Amino acid sequence: MRKILIIGAGQSGLQLGLSLLTEGYDVTIMSARTPDEIRRGWVMSTQAMFAKALDTERRYGLDLWQEQAPRIEGLHVSLSAPPGERALRIPCPLDEPAQSTDQRLKMATWLELFEQRGGTVHYQGVTTADLDGLTRLGRYDLTIVAAGKGDLVGCFDRDPELSMYSAPQRGLAVAYVHGMTPDPLLPVPHVSFNAVPGLGELFVIPALTLSGPCEILFWETVPGGPLDLWTERRDPAEHLKLTLDLARRYTPWIYERCTGVELTDGRATLSGRYTPTVRRPVAELPSGGVVLGMADVVVANDPITGQGSNTAAKCAYSYLRSILERGDQPFDREWMEQTFERFWTGAGQAVTAWTNAMLQPLPPHVQQILGAAAENPTIARRFANGFSDPNDLTDWFMTPEGTDRYLASVAAG
Repeated sequence: MRKILIIGAGQSGLQLGLSLLTEGYDVTIMSARTPDEIRRGWVMSTQAMFAKALDTERRYGLDLWQEQAPRIEGLHVSLSAPPGERALRIPCPLDEPAQSTDQRLKMATWLELFEQRGGTVHYQGVTTADLDGLTRLGRYDLTIVAAGKGDLVGCFDRDPELSMYSAPQRGLAVAYVHGMTPDPLLPVPHVSFNAVPGLGELFVIPALTLSGPCEILFWETVPGGPLDLWTERRDPAEHLKLTLDLARRYTPWIYERCTGVELTDGRATLSGRYTPTVRRPVAELPSGGVVLGMADVVVANDPITGQGSNTAAKCAYSYLRSILERGDQPFDREWMEQTFERFWTGAGQAVTAWTNAMLQPLPPHVQQILGAAAENPTIARRFANGFSDPNDLTDWFMTPEGTDRYLASVAAG
């Protein structure tokens, strides 16, 4: 039985570990926190997982919250121009529902499930020296680093050809709340995307948290701009007040739904920023051992397109397929690079190009798409479903020529 070590207990590491257990592998996971510590901790992310990513979980019995989490039926895109006035509104239905589950609930439960299914968990942080020692001992056939927010990321070199940014492009501020009222213009659960051009974006995501259904209020702010007010961590109550104050000023149609909101718990806020980066997938350690990076260890995109958990799930499934197909052959550097390339061409490349583009001022052809989508449900639906499969956006959303061809075909049809 082949032995695999996964360092990190997030979406990608736990999903891969649980899937490999089902396939008969001996899997060990190293987690810096226990399930109880995760549940009692601060919120870790925003997330809205779309159909293709959810399908990778369902294949291995990991979609445990389908009946409890709100069924996200679509997107609702609004443009605030000038700030405080809604200039454009686009309802965008999804073909299949999306879902958002607080990672404190999800990862704690998956860790417990991993142990119940026979996996081994070591609850400890891992340093670069620890990682070097683990590979030198040779106890595992393959070591994968899936801890995208720790020091181990530094083992993987930045790929300058694939990384277009050298500084954070948004400040991030998250609050999980109870008490929002439904959108009177689109009362079904949906992700609300509210752009304030040149300043930032406010997202509202229906989700499931430890205390039941909730909404996630998520500001993305242009660094140095008037919305960029979370450069230091704020007290949760102050964090929520600031979130609502900005909504009142810049997206009043969202603020109107927030008159009775309160934080879901005492650790329901998160703020920070990071530089979108693509890193080389293989790290060589001082003793000569090699390890494979996965998900946001090697492809860390800004959350403006809501793809972090989706990309992590797709990476886990892609790596799983490569491991299964390898059989008894060695997991050498060449295989590691090919494994990453398979994921990159299958999912990572398209989502990175799309996300990086959305961090810039919207070019004329994207403005043209959004204007057409406001009038044509076919275009709006295709845009919404691109969140499930960003590869579909490449031919028509990403270039002026592709946009012209697509809009002409819709008009002709």
